[in-house]
Amino acid sequence: MYVMPSKIETVAFSEPSGPHHAFVMFAGALAFAGLYVYSGLAGDASASWLLVMALGNALAGVAEALPKRRRRAAGAFRVTAILVLAGLLAAIVVAPELVV
Repeated sequence: MYVMPSKIETVAFSEPSGPHHAFVMFAGALAFAGLYVYSGLAGDASASWLLVMALGNALAGVAEALPKRRRRAAGAFRVTAILVLAGLLAAIVVAPELVV
């Protein structure tokens, strides 16, 4: 029996892209965390969504930083990052007063 591979499985559980992509993801996480700290110092307490963005980028960065043979672990980190960011989108739609 031939089972056609899923496009999601092919993309999510592919080999990690390496240190260059990981650096970009970690830099994004650091930028979001820096913006969160800046907004806290400026007195804007409603910027918790920046922490969620930082977490999503950090998880994606960990996925890309793993060795090539750790495809399943990279896939798990990618799926977790997608779920974290999708949760933020769901929170924006369902309860925007909690996010903004």
